[in-house]
Amino acid sequence: MGAIGLPCHGAIQMTDLIQVGAIAGAYGVRGEVRIKSYCAVPEDIETYNPLLSEDRGQSFDLAILRPIKNGFAARIAQVATKEEADALRGVTLFAERGQLPSLPDDEFYYADLIGLEVFDTGGVLLGRVKTVNNHGADDLLELQLAGKTDTVFLPFTKAAVPTVDLAAGRIVADPPLGILPDSDTPESTQG
Repeated sequence: MGAIGLPCHGAIQMTDLIQVGAIAGAYGVRGEVRIKSYCAVPEDIETYNPLLSEDRGQSFDLAILRPIKNGFAARIAQVATKEEADALRGVTLFAERGQLPSLPDDEFYYADLIGLEVFDTGGVLLGRVKTVNNHGADDLLELQLAGKTDTVFLPFTKAAVPTVDLAAGRIVADPPLGILPDSDTPESTQG
């Protein structure tokens, strides 16, 4: 089970835009930009042209020039100067869902998971998916607990998340002991 791409904040239903990268600012003085790719194969970001801003107000034709530390140096056809490149720092890049490859049944785009309600195996609402994170190992679902300000991290594995039903907008989870704050674990029963 896995997730692809980074979350698009505020998405509760499936969106037709998927976040594939970001512009990290200028690279050099000739209008090149530094690109961070969130694609499973980082170089694939170039194949999803034209890339769009989240509001679809800007379109970018991207050409990767060379790999650099933490990303790529790239040329955007519409950018000719360092100042124009710097002005794009922080712009998130999106591709149309139809441009992206279809995923196997057990993989999901982060954007599709954000906002889904999470229930335990007994049907009790645990909360909603706030973000999806990956710090080098397995994906983690950050859950905003129902009726609380707390969040917890749930491993996004078949054991901990046996069911993801995008059509119904829900996830069924079987959290490992100790994940939820009210768990009956030795640590929570000690005073």
